Amino acid sequence: MKQILDNPAWHALRTHNRTLGNVQDGLAYFLPEVSPFAAVDGPALEGLPALHEAIPFDNNVIFVSNENVEIPRPWQLLAAVPGYQMLYQGPARPGSEGPVTIPLTTEHVPEMIALTSLTAPGPFSTETIRFGHYEGIFHDGRLVAMAGQRMHPEGYAEISAVCTHPDHLGKGYARHLLLRQVNRIQQNGEQPFLHVKADNARAIGVYESLGFVIRTEIFFYVLKR
Repeated sequence: MKQILDNPAWHALRTHNRTLGNVQDGLAYFLPEVSPFAAVDGPALEGLPALHEAIPFDNNVIFVSNENVEIPRPWQLLAAVPGYQMLYQGPARPGSEGPVTIPLTTEHVPEMIALTSLTAPGPFSTETIRFGHYEGIFHDGRLVAMAGQRMHPEGYAEISAVCTHPDHLGKGYARHLLLRQVNRIQQNGEQPFLHVKADNARAIGVYESLGFVIRTEIFFYVLKR
């Protein structure tokens, strides 16, 4: 039986993220300035051709699935990135001590884009901040670490854009920001989850040490129209 998190983008766009994209006739996509994720309700081989016709823009999209699927025409597959979906199973409402965190707003977007471009935690664009709950750590007036939320299917919330400037690694910034997000999500009565590339052993180790466990393998298919 399929579970909500097997198709997170679809269920996010149908529920808490519905104002950030479009859903119609079993097809869904985020606004391209918010996120490249797109989804279908049901088998990929049946839904993806219709999605190709329905999307009104030419930007590349990312189709996320816990199944290793063959991408049908007329899509062009640019990359298939294997990863893991991890679910938080650690202590309830964990505390965390660390440096002061600052809520990030639209005025911080240029710095957020610069930091995510340098560290590559995942796609981040001009309106990605609309997902909400982004916080950052600053050093000498510069943003050096951040984390926020992204896909928000019913009952769950994804922690995303967790990144630290290379000059500030090893200071516990990511841990601090992650636990703050976990606490926020749990206070809202939801369960935290996240995605990580399969080859990012360092990040996987950090997440496991905080109480995240691998729920399923997941694939990110970068598609061109």
